[in-house]
Amino acid sequence: MGEIRNFRSGNQDGPPPHGSMPRRLAAIIVGDIVSYSRLMQADEEGTHARVKRIERDLIEPSILEHHGSLVKTTGDGFIAIFDSPVEAVRCSIVIQQNLVGRNAGLPKHSRIEYRIGVNLGDVIVEPDDVYGDGVNIATRIEGIAEPGQVFISGAIYEQIKHKVVCGYESLGDRKVKNITDPVRVYRVLPDADAVIGTRGRRETILIFLLAITLLVIASGALWYLLAPGRLGQHAAAPIVAPAPTPSPQPPPREAAAQTPSPSPSLASAPPSPTPSPSAAPPREPEMIAVRGGSFAMGSNDDPTERPVHQVAIKPFSIGKYPVTVQEWNECAAAKACSFTATGKDDAPISNVSWTDAQQYVAYLSQATKKPYRLPSEAEWEYAARGGTQSKYWWGDKLQPGMAGCKDCGNPASEQPAKVGSFKPNPFGLYDMGGAIDQWVEDCWHKSYQDAPGDGSAWSGGDCSSHVLRSGSWKNDSRYVRPSNRDGYDTNVRYPTHGFRVALSP
Repeated sequence: MGEIRNFRSGNQDGPPPHGSMPRRLAAIIVGDIVSYSRLMQADEEGTHARVKRIERDLIEPSILEHHGSLVKTTGDGFIAIFDSPVEAVRCSIVIQQNLVGRNAGLPKHSRIEYRIGVNLGDVIVEPDDVYGDGVNIATRIEGIAEPGQVFISGAIYEQIKHKVVCGYESLGDRKVKNITDPVRVYRVLPDADAVIGTRGRRETILIFLLAITLLVIASGALWYLLAPGRLGQHAAAPIVAPAPTPSPQPPPREAAAQTPSPSPSLASAPPSPTPSPSAAPPREPEMIAVRGGSFAMGSNDDPTERPVHQVAIKPFSIGKYPVTVQEWNECAAAKACSFTATGKDDAPISNVSWTDAQQYVAYLSQATKKPYRLPSEAEWEYAARGGTQSKYWWGDKLQPGMAGCKDCGNPASEQPAKVGSFKPNPFGLYDMGGAIDQWVEDCWHKSYQDAPGDGSAWSGGDCSSHVLRSGSWKNDSRYVRPSNRDGYDTNVRYPTHGFRVALSP
């Protein structure tokens, strides 16, 4: 794509060929294939077919699922427009992470990789194109992005920094062609904690190798010092050549890291594995029985939480805690869950998709012969409220030490904590707000209009996204409210996403 002319920007000579020129503020995605000319020269027909397949199977559906519009494709790239900066960035991350999977089995020189730039700006919108500096800046940002990366402008960053749970690396102000003022640029990091600078990675590796070398030398010296004593006690024994010193074993955390696990960034979940019949019986999550009742679901704090409506809940049981790493890894050991998680046993399982969570409940149900499932959205909120109707379950004002979130007033709440680290709600449930985002059964809907009133899961509509509740340690206190809700892609893993289980009587 390279040159801005491919997008007919506002810097062209002469007005656009169409009549009216409606303007709007919009988020613009510009994507461009890396080394497209080289790929076409090597295999013109094959490259063209692969690009068209990626556009058809990945780019177009992802844009649609994130409520955007594909403006045009350009042979070696695409441009899309979104009302929501949040959805534009989410769409960009999903596209890049799915391309990682598509390229996994290919040699590097054959991979189709995109650079993506995202900007928020005032643009001129016509039926088959968009114009203006908003598009120009997105294109220039894409031009400096690295293969497989998403770069965003400062305008996008200011809109999404508290709404999309990921990290951002500031690249400073950049002077870009045909734009008067410098543009602040950020690199999007799907896992905020997964980034170590190149220098930091090199130093970490060198320290590890040095430690291993010293351990090997120490082992050899110890054998040398002890060997004569052993020979002195058995003078008649023949002299035997020493056995090779065994290589030092890595510490448990390193050993665990060698086990296949999902990328800390977004990754589509593979199909459910087949359970191993010889696996040990699982440790069942501790459950809390919740009496039935009626409550006012939702709030007027956010359009997605409206209208407030009465819901009748039947008795059910729900996990006292979110599912832990240890519980998840029992499923992985039984070959019923698709990856082995790293981390402390009593930490909540994280970086799971809705599809992953369904693998776990299916395994637990089969192994225990009990109908485990994800709670419905209504059941989750009813349980989270604990019989209250206040802003938080403990009252209308934020109190320190009650939940794990970014501004909850306790340094320990600003990082992943073991389950049960904060006070339980009146129903005896832990982490029902903050700590870890939690998948529920329902498909995502933008509001409660026509939502079921019987507490059942809302499965109609577009189920390419499902509902998340609770917020996490990386969110602010707005997400801790029992009424807070969000949706995310069904098959995509995210570093703060976990779940807890429910059980019907």
